[in-house]
Amino acid sequence: MASVFFLIAFIFLIKLKLNHANGAPNCGPTVANDTDRIQFALNLEFLEAEFFLNSALGHGLDSIDPSYAQAGPPPIGAKKANLDPLVRQIIEEFGYQEVGHLRAIITATGGIPRPQLDLRAETFANIFNQAFGFKLTPPFDPYLNTINYLLASNLIPYVGLVGYVGTIPELKSSHFRRLVAGLLGVEAGQDAVLRALLYERANEKVMPYDMTVAEFTNRTAELKNRLAMCGIKDEGIIVPLSLGAENRTNDNILSANTDSLSYAWTPPEILRIVYGTASEYKPGGFYPNGAGGNIARRYLSPA
Repeated sequence: MASVFFLIAFIFLIKLKLNHANGAPNCGPTVANDTDRIQFALNLEFLEAEFFLNSALGHGLDSIDPSYAQAGPPPIGAKKANLDPLVRQIIEEFGYQEVGHLRAIITATGGIPRPQLDLRAETFANIFNQAFGFKLTPPFDPYLNTINYLLASNLIPYVGLVGYVGTIPELKSSHFRRLVAGLLGVEAGQDAVLRALLYERANEKVMPYDMTVAEFTNRTAELKNRLAMCGIKDEGIIVPLSLGAENRTNDNILSANTDSLSYAWTPPEILRIVYGTASEYKPGGFYPNGAGGNIARRYLSPA
């Protein structure tokens, strides 16, 4: 059995090297066992937990249960956001939910050390500069106010939920499929709440940039699609009819495909997005030293 696993891993690395050399984006399935697939999701769960908890409470995971981090470093730049009372309450709940997600995954798989996370305002500013193709002045600050925070949050849970949609069909164990289905349900709910709050403000201008909330969501969705390099799998809250449900509406509170089914992202696509580099081989963005777990580390190993 061990020899078979090592053979699969060897083939996986060869494919990585060939794709890297050819410059071709990897849009196909990832070779991995169930434990590795679910541990990969911990990277996003750590990111969400730290962003939500720190933004709502002013302190993060280590104040609740430091054992979950498994001696991984604390995040850089996370701080309390200037939120209105309703959104602060919602984000606090989301933060506690992420603690539960971490516990469930760690209990099932043993977990991984928390990767180094970069949650500085400058990191988000760079992402929004990429989305618009020029430097926003003043730099975008996710912690400044409620609208900015909602726009920044729109970058995160969606990546996790679409990753879970891509993970479930690859899982062999019914136990793990049940776990991921439960995780997916809550992640989808979080994303729906965030998008509904943004949709309510769709035509508001994001000051001082003189661009609407809807424009911001369209630009960040386009950025994620460009970085992932595997087609349209994210959409803003106002879209052309060609992307709306049954081609009959421009409103797009939930991002979905032509059959109104959730899109799916693979680990390489997710890494390209959260690194902000369009390469699963090149860390950056929220993960300056790269993501954790066997899948992410394998992508960092080819020369």
